Amino acid sequence: MRHLTLTLTWLLAGACTTQAPGGGTASRILEEPTQDTDGITRVLVYHDMEGLTGQSDPKTFRFAHSDRYAVGRTYLTGDVNAVVAGLFEGGADEVHIVDGHGSGNPEPDLLLEDLDPRAELVSRDAVFDAYVDLIEPGFYDAVAVVGMHAKTGSGGFASHTFTLGIDILFNDMPVTETEIIGYSWGRVGVPVIFASGDDRLALDLAGPMPWVEFVTVKTATSASTADPRPVDEVRVELTATARRAMENYRNASSMRLEEPVQAVLHAVPPADLSMLDGVPGIKYRDQRVSFQASDFGEAYDGLIELVTVAGGGYSVVLSEVARRMSGEGFDLAYSDALFDRWLDFESGRWLPLEPSPSSGQRTYHGFR
Repeated sequence: MRHLTLTLTWLLAGACTTQAPGGGTASRILEEPTQDTDGITRVLVYHDMEGLTGQSDPKTFRFAHSDRYAVGRTYLTGDVNAVVAGLFEGGADEVHIVDGHGSGNPEPDLLLEDLDPRAELVSRDAVFDAYVDLIEPGFYDAVAVVGMHAKTGSGGFASHTFTLGIDILFNDMPVTETEIIGYSWGRVGVPVIFASGDDRLALDLAGPMPWVEFVTVKTATSASTADPRPVDEVRVELTATARRAMENYRNASSMRLEEPVQAVLHAVPPADLSMLDGVPGIKYRDQRVSFQASDFGEAYDGLIELVTVAGGGYSVVLSEVARRMSGEGFDLAYSDALFDRWLDFESGRWLPLEPSPSSGQRTYHGFR
């Protein structure tokens, strides 16, 4: 993730209503896709890991649980291959894949040795944000998303928006990550044409993105449980649906936010924004911070900075775990460490930790 500077004037501006011509609230604009100019039909595929075929265990998308994550990688590679096959059958000339998950694995989540050799994994030699840093006019013609999840509060399997405890609203619309991708690519006229995930994501997208060809791979029974459909059956459907999406991609809509953009970050456990309550210039209420931005890019950058602030709430969970494991001694150790850092800095003794030595040129495949 990029570390961006949140401009205070965005927060000072607060929220207001954008009026459409003739009255009413205008929140977004749907347009025909930008026409292909280079004669090569390219599709960019984002993959996540919470909306996979055969999956019902949250540990399968978490790198920290190596044995279950290994199973998740096989789910992921199988789903991506099925979609890639359908895109090529539908007329794609090139299919590129980017990591939209961020498991923490320094290597790709995909099993590259089993990946369809016709597909190309997007990589760079520096950290990049997969949602915004790949946007380039005239290069990609369509976007597909695989293994996605529903938004925060939807009751879907592992439902969230961006990261734990975060709910994002643009122009008063709570959005999924699929919609964030759609609004980002809509700035250059590129539509999202295909998605896969659970039944709750299907409901999330039915209203705002009805043109998207969707495959429901499982039924969510809670945030941590699901009833998966038969894998072989779903994989056949993934290929057929991706093919249909590709064949009809010019009938899809690209989507842009009406400007200026009203952005809201809403924190729910384990995230927390209450530390901003009472700060002058911050428009805060009930775990929500709102601001106005000139466009999607500015709104996105501001929201990412607020996500970092809201993540401060995670430390409460850490303290609870530490007390359960070590008793009250953890609180004293933590307090002493804070005081030692302060005293060492004031005394000129403290130096920041040196970055870990690199074993060579790293490549980055999306979110980490």
